[in-house]
Amino acid sequence: MKTHYSSIIASVAAAMAVITPAYAASPVTGSGLVSLAPLVLIMVIFYFLLIRPQQKKLKQHRTLIESLKKGDQIITGGGMYGKIIDVKEDVLRVEIADGVRIKVQRTTITGLTE
Repeated sequence: MKTHYSSIIASVAAAMAVITPAYAASPVTGSGLVSLAPLVLIMVIFYFLLIRPQQKKLKQHRTLIESLKKGDQIITGGGMYGKIIDVKEDVLRVEIADGVRIKVQRTTITGLTE
């Protein structure tokens, strides 16, 4: 049994001696801009596909929040429909049914309804 392992070890050692080590290819010697090009391309794609549309949506929501006035039909983030009864600085009074009035924070308004 001992000779069996020693013959395997000897054959592995012989194979390792014959195999030449693989050398890594030398790095491309170019300008730093070439190596940064993929990163810049990814950043540009993220800007146009993710960041810019989100900023546009936030700007539209901010405009909507600032333009709320008495009598507007609204929907809140929680899905409640109502009519604005009173507008204060950051709080709106909203009538959601006949005689049922609630206070709603202005920023929770998600849209206008008709």
